[in-house]
Amino acid sequence: MSPDQVKQILRDTKTIAVVGVSARAEQPSHAVAKYMQAHGYKIIPVNPRAQEILGEKVYPNLTAIPREIQIDTVQIFLHSEAVPPVTQEAIALGAKVIWMQEGVRNEQAAARAEKAGLVVIQDRCMRAAHRFFFAEPIK
Repeated sequence: MSPDQVKQILRDTKTIAVVGVSARAEQPSHAVAKYMQAHGYKIIPVNPRAQEILGEKVYPNLTAIPREIQIDTVQIFLHSEAVPPVTQEAIALGAKVIWMQEGVRNEQAAARAEKAGLVVIQDRCMRAAHRFFFAEPIK
């Protein structure tokens, strides 16, 4: 995927379902979601063990998210082997992008998502990509 394509995904995305986001502020998933929220993205936390994260209602899985909420990107903070069922839910939900965070790769799930018309990014930090393209210059 080219840098211009990644930049365009970040521009087009308005709502991010963050699968595996932690309620604990010291966890990377929490910090990334908080950063994206602070930069204007609507965050939909997905975690079966929490009720509220970052002031948002938490859903136990993607299928529990009400259909009237349009998810643009599904960001995944899970072990690579846990990605396939999330990918299936993302396809059913009508998401446009699956973004697997740093250290998360699953070629089989990626191929399934791409075959269904989704764009897939693997093993890349969304916060780092956003900072790279949109960070304010240091004065």
